[in-house]
Amino acid sequence: MPERHPDLYTAWRPPFPEPPLEPASTALLIVDMQRGSADPAGAMCSKVRAAGLGERLGYYEARLKLITPNIARLLELFRRGAGEAIHIRIRSMTRDGRDRGPSHKRLGHLNLPDSEGALFVPGLEPIGDELVFDKTAGSPFISTNLAYVLRNMGIRSLVVTGVVTTGCVLTTVTDAADLGFHVALVEDGCAALVEEMHQAAVRILRDVYAKVMSTEEVAARLRRRP
Repeated sequence: MPERHPDLYTAWRPPFPEPPLEPASTALLIVDMQRGSADPAGAMCSKVRAAGLGERLGYYEARLKLITPNIARLLELFRRGAGEAIHIRIRSMTRDGRDRGPSHKRLGHLNLPDSEGALFVPGLEPIGDELVFDKTAGSPFISTNLAYVLRNMGIRSLVVTGVVTTGCVLTTVTDAADLGFHVALVEDGCAALVEEMHQAAVRILRDVYAKVMSTEEVAARLRRRP
């Protein structure tokens, strides 16, 4: 985990509160762990290779191998009673993607309803009536009714994981914090294409928008519940 920087960005701020992780009011958000963006053979990594940068994908591929089992571990804990498990993915409603947000159109992000890229990575597929939100922008709070549903269920704390740290994860966390949710960002449950940018995103979010925690720290908190 990147070190906490006691500098001008955070040193003068009041201590950041520990997020309450009570089962009745906590949800695990798994952001974009789908084949289009969290699979080395998926569209995003394929575009990187097509641009001649495939040799630089080693960090991201290694992070995916790290975070996928970590997220699966947390998902199992939530399924056993730690709270709601919620899956977020990029997926259009239309078969030509015309409903996508302007930013996704500019970036060329497109996962059609029946596409391979819209499928969740193995081991992280929703089961039962776990909630799935299909988004067409970086933040699900902008392009879905996620906040409305969370409030309907009495959710006040969010444990956020997924990809990429510098994009959809970051905007999900900042929007959640501004909407009044307590947020725990699982650092070893997130990945970005570039290591230093992952670390920079964590630094931006830490103790300003979210409590940055490891998978083990979150799991230990959940195990200590009465």
